[in-house]
Amino acid sequence: MIIKNADVFMKDAHFEKKDVVISGQTITDIIDPQDSAALKQCFPDEDIVDASGCYLIPGLTDIHFHGCMGHDFCEGTKEAIDVMAAYEASQGVTTICPATMTLAKETLSAICKNAAQYSRTQDTNSDEKAVLVGINLEGPFISLKKKGAQNPEFIHCPDIDMFRQLKAESEDLVKTIAIAPEEPGAMEFIDTLKDDVVISIAHTTADYDTAKAAIDHGAHHVTHLYNAMPPLAHREPGVIGAACENDACHVELICDGIHIHPATVRTTFKMFGDDRIILISDSMEATGMPDGQYALGGLPVTVKGNHATLADGTLAGSATNLMDCLRTVVKCMGIPLESAVKCAAVNPAKEIGIFDRYGSIENGKMANLVLLKKDSLDTAGVVLRGKRIL
Repeated sequence: MIIKNADVFMKDAHFEKKDVVISGQTITDIIDPQDSAALKQCFPDEDIVDASGCYLIPGLTDIHFHGCMGHDFCEGTKEAIDVMAAYEASQGVTTICPATMTLAKETLSAICKNAAQYSRTQDTNSDEKAVLVGINLEGPFISLKKKGAQNPEFIHCPDIDMFRQLKAESEDLVKTIAIAPEEPGAMEFIDTLKDDVVISIAHTTADYDTAKAAIDHGAHHVTHLYNAMPPLAHREPGVIGAACENDACHVELICDGIHIHPATVRTTFKMFGDDRIILISDSMEATGMPDGQYALGGLPVTVKGNHATLADGTLAGSATNLMDCLRTVVKCMGIPLESAVKCAAVNPAKEIGIFDRYGSIENGKMANLVLLKKDSLDTAGVVLRGKRIL
């Protein structure tokens, strides 16, 4: 396949008019349009994509979402992942690292084993499904006081042996682990496991000093910044202030237009820069579905429009996929498209260690690509593993 006349998102995060050549599943060349005239003769018409009027960006990577299309990752079934992966791919989210909830150890074990089995076979049976590249363990090592939509029954103090068992059962698919650093055993947990997994500060009451200590010990990620943590205050900067000060710390943002005010999103980009922000959807099973009654982590959730809430009004994830979050952050919040793509494709792939194959448009990388119309940012095409699926 050759994709011609697109404004291509280059590895230094700017757009440039280029033609992209794909062989099999891989990007093999990125060339100037005037240099591809002769090469064009080598392709049958059906393998030439005229992308005039479009941006070409890398497929997105969502490292924190729970479900969509009526299914949740925590169902622990192949069928659930199949449905989720097909939907995400259709939206231009081509690599996925779904999140668990705070559940019983036995349930988490079954989820990890199911994901491992799925991952072993997906290359031969997933032509139109996003690639499962990891697991995000959001819980159970969190604070009861900042549980959010997590089930309090299964909250657990940080447990090194429990984590190691889950990681082994996942066959090393676990890429991130959430932890409240003020909980007993948290600093030992971070010291012991910081080289084995991305440790993320999450669902926490930690003050600035505790958060700074956790980051100094090796926790270099923050789960859904601002949500389920103390706010940034001028005398109590908390997790947000501690994370901002350390250039090695990366933060997640839910930009669905519900979780964070647009002014706060813009301010966060000024504080952290687009090298350190990772856009996530935090989507739950109602994403892609009509309004109604759903569930998250075993708790009932009511969805109306983009709002997903528990009975007490607590936000329960989002009902928005990551590509729509990207559109929202650009069209409604004033963030440049270049920054948004960086935060939704490049940074998450780097964070979970898959950037050698995914996350940018470069020779030798997997041809997971998305065409966006310049005038609307609507999806004009999706290429997955070198095959056009949309």
